[in-house]
Amino acid sequence: MREKIFYIVCFGFLLGTLARSFLFVPALAPDIPEGTFEGMVEEEPDAGENNQKLVVKTEGMKVLVTTGLEQYFRYGDEVRLSGKPKLPENFVTDQGKVFDYVNYLRKDGIRYVVSYPKIEILSRGRGSFLRNALFFAKEKFMDALKVSIPSPESKLLGGLILGDRSSFSSDMRQQFVDTGTIHIVALSGYNVTIVAEWIMKIFSFLPRLAGFGAGILGIILFVIMSGGTSTAVRAGIMAVLGILARVLGRPYEAGRGLILAAAAMCLANPLIIAYDASFQLSFLATAAVIFVPPRIEKHFYWIKWKWLREITVTTSSAYVCVAPYIFWQMGNLSLVAIPANLLVLPAIPLTMLLGFAAGFTGLLSPILSAPFGYFSYALLHYELWIIGAISKIPFASISVGDFPPVSIVLIYAFLILWLLRSSFQSPPS
Repeated sequence: MREKIFYIVCFGFLLGTLARSFLFVPALAPDIPEGTFEGMVEEEPDAGENNQKLVVKTEGMKVLVTTGLEQYFRYGDEVRLSGKPKLPENFVTDQGKVFDYVNYLRKDGIRYVVSYPKIEILSRGRGSFLRNALFFAKEKFMDALKVSIPSPESKLLGGLILGDRSSFSSDMRQQFVDTGTIHIVALSGYNVTIVAEWIMKIFSFLPRLAGFGAGILGIILFVIMSGGTSTAVRAGIMAVLGILARVLGRPYEAGRGLILAAAAMCLANPLIIAYDASFQLSFLATAAVIFVPPRIEKHFYWIKWKWLREITVTTSSAYVCVAPYIFWQMGNLSLVAIPANLLVLPAIPLTMLLGFAAGFTGLLSPILSAPFGYFSYALLHYELWIIGAISKIPFASISVGDFPPVSIVLIYAFLILWLLRSSFQSPPS
């Protein structure tokens, strides 16, 4: 009964936060004349195919700067901008959906955008020493991967290990979207748990509590190095809760961990639950993987191989639960998501393991990393080939029209009620 009350209270808090985010109307930001501004690059630059985006914090405001690829920027650069800050505007996507770009930026405290200003780098290394060090390590790690693994396979590995999709081409990104496999390049609890387990094994010679402490510290540093996205933070919190449960000798309940992580993040920033699509999709998919499979596995016993049955159940659960959101928010539906995931997901754990090994040994010597790089390249090439081939199937992905918001509310209300009821019943044998 107490567990049921816990879930009801937490879901009520999340729904209340969601309603508050949608109902809150911020004051209009004042217009700012063209001029010269000085500030610091507050996040890692997001480099794309044709330009790069910088989050620059100036005195009294935070702006998103779009600039070319001619100049090289890093976190902590002090820069001088000459341009016109403008208020961001919503836009229509290729699927005909209006994207709320204004609130998407507002959740991160960004109220203005500046397009292709004149930028002068005044100094470097002005940010946090820790973040500078971690981003430097990340850059060297990625450089080591590129030496032993060619592109585009190295780009996919960067997405698998660190959730880095900035270097994906538009065609490559669209293939992942069309096949419903874009989630594999978003940091999940699986990624950070692997990092924590490795750290605890490395420090296993230490007393038990020291090893667990090293694992927690490793998770925190890994989340910071990955850019501190909402998806990574949520996964990091859940992984830390899992380690704390082991320290205390208590069973870890992933469902409670997910709800507590989401509640903590919404308490810190209420806007993410309404305007952060990555957080929303990550929450829905994780909840589906935790709560749904025990209730539907009995319908898949006709699949004799246990590993195949588990992947099928997990993939089906996640996609069915996120599909309504994708219909509504993105107007895109993959008809090949389940077979694509069944062919790709089994190879991901080994790919990540070999990729980590190739990157770390590559920091020492390209010769040492060659064997790991060769085998990880083979797996990455297979995964890209599968995704590319399936994305070319006629009608692999279709665009859908407007999906009424009331339909979304009713669908997820039904799912929540079903989960709340079935989660407290004995799981099927």
